[in-house]
Amino acid sequence: METNLLNEIPSLDLANFTEGNDTERKQFIQDLGNAFQEIGFVAIKNHGLDDQLRHQLYATIQAFFALPDEVKQKYELANLAGQRGYTGKGKEHAKDSNVGDLKEFYHIGQEITDPKEADFGKYPDNIFPDEIPTMRQHTLEAFRILENTGKNILRAIALFLGLEENYFESKVHHGNSILRPIHYFPITNPDAVPEGAVRAAAHGDINLITLLMGASAEGLEVLRRDGKWIAITALPEQIIVNVGDMLDRLTNHYLKSTIHRVVNPAKEKMNTSRYSIPFFMHPRAEMDLSCLENCVDSQNPKRYEDITAGDFLEQRLAEIGLKK
Repeated sequence: METNLLNEIPSLDLANFTEGNDTERKQFIQDLGNAFQEIGFVAIKNHGLDDQLRHQLYATIQAFFALPDEVKQKYELANLAGQRGYTGKGKEHAKDSNVGDLKEFYHIGQEITDPKEADFGKYPDNIFPDEIPTMRQHTLEAFRILENTGKNILRAIALFLGLEENYFESKVHHGNSILRPIHYFPITNPDAVPEGAVRAAAHGDINLITLLMGASAEGLEVLRRDGKWIAITALPEQIIVNVGDMLDRLTNHYLKSTIHRVVNPAKEKMNTSRYSIPFFMHPRAEMDLSCLENCVDSQNPKRYEDITAGDFLEQRLAEIGLKK
């Protein structure tokens, strides 16, 4: 395992797990598990996304967010609680904050195209803007690649936890995952920004794991266990993968959902945009998030009440202001 001095989180090669020999696979599993126990974040290379798709995807989402607000708002449907299409500026806030984040975003979700599997999930239809015809192709392609990468990561996690390798497979098959292009918009008038508002206030992600391709600018910070905030920047060939609250609950905090944030830029960069595209890997709603028996003992008593993934998601959507 390499140590990425640029961002102080471990750097791993997914090919060691997917294509490696027995020794390489075991080492990857151990290193991944150790990282998720200690800081909850890891940098991964050989993740399946190529530079061409990444550049196409960023060009596409930048073109969308450059549209006038009144055009973007055509794709914001109140009845969907922000789960598909556009969500406007300042609409979402962190769970323990009442101040809206300085961002706007777009959600692309699961699409089940095989009629024989239509009953796996009753998801809202995706919404794609007429003005950006490439958005459907590029976002759905990235969705499928990152979903497959996420499944490989979950296989390694299952083995680290002493579970059968495909433990998560049935739970994430056609899961309620989300690709979220985000625009942290320029701050042209800092004096008009609400007190305490930042690009993304400190929070933990809701889902099982998050896969984040390199953002267009710095700003992501992670709260270490010693209370220090450290800056995280993916190298060009890497994605960042972190533990979400659902996996934290399932493992009774054995694998840790780490608090992170996106800070406002320095004063001289306030009038610049930042773009980011996380993939939030969710299971299907019926997944039981009750703490695994082998993660509960006298030294680590059960921390969380029993709940399904769907009920937990509904609870958190209300807490972050997307659902009333």
